[in-house]
Amino acid sequence: MIYSELTNTDNFFLLAGPCVIEGEKMALDIAEKIKSVCSRLSIPFVFKGSYRKANRSRLDSFTGIGDEKALKILAKVRGELGVPVVTDIHESAEAEMAAEYVDILQIPAFLCRQTDLLVAAARTGKAVNIKKGQFLAPDSMRFAVDKVRSAGCADVAVTDRGSQFGYGDLIVDFRGIPQMQKQCQCPVILDITHSLQQPNQGSGVTGGRPDMIETIARAGIAVGADGLFIETHPDPSVAKSDGANMLRLDLLENLLTRLVAIRRTINEF
Repeated sequence: MIYSELTNTDNFFLLAGPCVIEGEKMALDIAEKIKSVCSRLSIPFVFKGSYRKANRSRLDSFTGIGDEKALKILAKVRGELGVPVVTDIHESAEAEMAAEYVDILQIPAFLCRQTDLLVAAARTGKAVNIKKGQFLAPDSMRFAVDKVRSAGCADVAVTDRGSQFGYGDLIVDFRGIPQMQKQCQCPVILDITHSLQQPNQGSGVTGGRPDMIETIARAGIAVGADGLFIETHPDPSVAKSDGANMLRLDLLENLLTRLVAIRRTINEF
C-alpha cells in the first residue's frame, strides 16, 4: 500500500509538481529536480500533475493538452524516474481511464461529497487522496473516507486545502489536521499552495499569496501533518494554471531543508 510506504519514516512525505501537465519535457524536468532534492533530504516523493483542469473560473482558461497525452506523460514520469504519480479525476467515468497510468487518484475538494466518484475511484484498486472541501468541517471528512473504505479501498488519505473565508480568501484551521488524523484514521496531508489561493477575483483569474508558503508549511509540520502538497513550476508567472499561488521551483530545496529541520526537532520531543 502506497501510504504505508510513504509514512514508514520519521519524515513527512511530499506530493509535488505542476498544477497541470503542460508538456513532456516540462513534467520530466520538474519531476527530476524534485526527486533529486527529496532524495538528498530523505523525503518520500510522489509526483503530482493534473491531466486536465475541469474546475476553471472562465471558459477561456487553459484546461489541458489532451487527456491521453497528459496521462501518458504521467506514466512516463513514473516509468523513467521510478516515482509514484497522482492526478485528479472529476467524473466517475474517468476513474478507470486514469487508473491505468497513475498510482493515486485524487478527488478534488469541490467533489469530495460525490459518492459515485469516490466509489469509482476506490473500485479501481488504486490509492485515493480525498481533498477536504472548503465548505466542510474537518470531522465531516470521515464520511468521505468511509465511502472509499466501504467500496473496498483501504489505501486512503485526506488533504486539507483551507476553508472558505468570505468570498475571496481561504484560511487554514490547523486544529483540523489532528482532528482528521483521529477521526479518519489515515494520513493527513496539508496542501500548502492551494490554501493560499484567493479565489473569485473580479478578473476571473484566481489570485494567491505565495509569500506565505513557508509560513503555512512550517505550521503544518509543527502540528504533525503526515505529508505536504506543493505545486511548483520553474516560472509561475507563465504557468498555465494556478501560477499566482505556486512555489518557484528553485526555492523548493531551501524550503524543504528548513521543514525537515523542524520535523527532526519535533521528533526529539
